[in-house]
Amino acid sequence: MTATRIAVRGADPYDVVVGTGVLSELPGLLKPGVRTVAVIHPATLPEISRPVCSALSDAGFDVVALPVPDGEQAKTVEVAAQLWSAFGRYGVTRSDAVVGVGGGATTDLAGFVAGTWLRGVQVVLVPTTLLAMVDAAVGGKNGIDTPEGKNLVGTFLPPAGVLCDLATLPSMPKSDYVAGLAEIIKGGFIADPAILTLVEDDPEGATRPEGEHTRELIERKIRVKADVVGADLREAGLREILNYGHTLAHAVERHENYHIRHGEAVAIGMVYAAELSRLSGRADLVERTRSILTSVGLPTAYRADAWTQLRDHMRLDKKNRGAKQRFVVLDALAEPSRLEDPAEELLEAAYKEISR
Repeated sequence: MTATRIAVRGADPYDVVVGTGVLSELPGLLKPGVRTVAVIHPATLPEISRPVCSALSDAGFDVVALPVPDGEQAKTVEVAAQLWSAFGRYGVTRSDAVVGVGGGATTDLAGFVAGTWLRGVQVVLVPTTLLAMVDAAVGGKNGIDTPEGKNLVGTFLPPAGVLCDLATLPSMPKSDYVAGLAEIIKGGFIADPAILTLVEDDPEGATRPEGEHTRELIERKIRVKADVVGADLREAGLREILNYGHTLAHAVERHENYHIRHGEAVAIGMVYAAELSRLSGRADLVERTRSILTSVGLPTAYRADAWTQLRDHMRLDKKNRGAKQRFVVLDALAEPSRLEDPAEELLEAAYKEISR
């Protein structure tokens, strides 16, 4: 099957290339004039970086492989500083490039260091997990974590291109693959209900890379994000809808010291957002949300005793404006809106519904 090219429009347009065995497309995503390519990849997964480095070397580039820690442990200022130093040692200039290979944490980090080195060098992202393909690697938002929260330090730098080779998905642990489904399902609730129908028609198939609708689900979710970020790169308005479920999700991640999968936290956060929607007199999609998440094995509830700590974490959410908290809710299916400065009683009541 041939590769699909999904255009992300805006001031700096680029393509997301989706297909199986499409690594040969990678050199063509780099802009002209590149000599040195720094390939950032997880240290424990050299097998995912070797084909990338080989494809770039065979195309005539000078390739520097730079391993980093796994997962969120890579997204620190200390790791970023080590990469900046490596860029200096290997002579990465403004006309050169960074390639980030791996999951969402790695692509976040790669985009951040590329955006801050020499005030910005081009980056191409090669996501190798479901979550990274449908969410983290698309959109130009990059960041690292601080002790105070996730992704609080970051940049906006659209990549020169994104390459999603579906051949990497069968090697994923099933629990990680299923966690990535949360972001796909989110896309169904905020913009493309056909996604929900595909999952509901074959939930077991949705949990497998070999599922009948896998490629369609991935491409539909990428198109949802491409349409949104093409219209609003810097999260000035429309892009906030992509944070549906994320306010509580990020608080849960921090409460768990990032030892919970992002998608699992998002699943819990979506049920909370659905309860907020219902209790504020908007859409009542709670049962459908619980049903579809449960059908693929995602969590829908969290600990009753965690509310005080979670509430403190949510006060630092990046959607907030001053002391006003903002949540993305649904007025109807595929009709997201904002709930601004809700009463504390409403927030707590919604949490009680998901902690029973």
